[in-house]
Amino acid sequence: QAGFSPAPQPEKDWVVHSSATLVFPLETMRSFSKLCAPGEEPQTFSARVGDAAPNGTLLVGPSLFPAIAVSSRGSDPCLDVIAEPSIHTSPLEQSAIFCRPPDILDNEEAVEDDPKVYLEASDLWRQFHKCGTEMVITKSGRRMFPPLKARCTGMDRKAKYILLLDIVAADDCRYKFHNSRWMVAGKADPEMPKRMYIHPDSPATGEQWMSKVVNFHKLKLTNNISDKHGFTILNSMHKYQPRFHIVKANDILKLPYSTFRTYVFSETDFIAVTAYQNDKITQLKIDNNPFAKGFRDTGNGRREKRQVTGLILIN
Repeated sequence: QAGFSPAPQPEKDWVVHSSATLVFPLETMRSFSKLCAPGEEPQTFSARVGDAAPNGTLLVGPSLFPAIAVSSRGSDPCLDVIAEPSIHTSPLEQSAIFCRPPDILDNEEAVEDDPKVYLEASDLWRQFHKCGTEMVITKSGRRMFPPLKARCTGMDRKAKYILLLDIVAADDCRYKFHNSRWMVAGKADPEMPKRMYIHPDSPATGEQWMSKVVNFHKLKLTNNISDKHGFTILNSMHKYQPRFHIVKANDILKLPYSTFRTYVFSETDFIAVTAYQNDKITQLKIDNNPFAKGFRDTGNGRREKRQVTGLILIN
């Protein structure tokens, strides 16, 4: 490391935003001598993350994410920094190093842009998840219960964001409910067409998103492969995982792929069904769905139970 002067100790955290100028495999990336244009072969030197290169560029990395919180650690004169990722992002960004001169960082350090998503009603979701959540799909489309709701923090208040949700296959299996439990029944059927649900309030400022619970309750599930209403098309008896996405963009028609941030809550996975299989799930829906409150405490008669089960499928 001879010949390199230590970088100045920051007074507070710096935020390095997505501005990838050097892209190398994560395992081999450890040193650079200068900024390189895309495709240019860099000259290398042995330098540790946090060292200052001769041209004054702060070496920050490795990073799996489009924003990195860079904090001082202890009294190390070489600015011992650490990347503290909190989000998921596209595979294309998983080997990117983000290098920017400190004077640019100083101008942006006050701007917060590290979105985080918190699942609403997480306790209820965990109750369902423990029993094996089921979601009914119909030809005409059915809303989910529990509905997918979330709170957002850490957004740039003035910037505009688009919030999206999609539901993807959790595995490549088909399931059956046997002996009061779900079990693998074979290989998954061919996937249905993939669709992304855009929250109707998009685009909106970070301040607007953070001021409320973001509700995706209008999303509907269907098994109609010819659906023309924009519903999410799923296969019955297959397991799925919802995913939240945040994109910093002004135009829904121009979504920059590189700025996608994806958030997954494992407790929201479910098996798509055309009728509830597990009585425990049916009862949880009745007990917690406000649209099913008229069907509670109806007694234990077999006729009533069958009637309730049929009616609950309406919601």
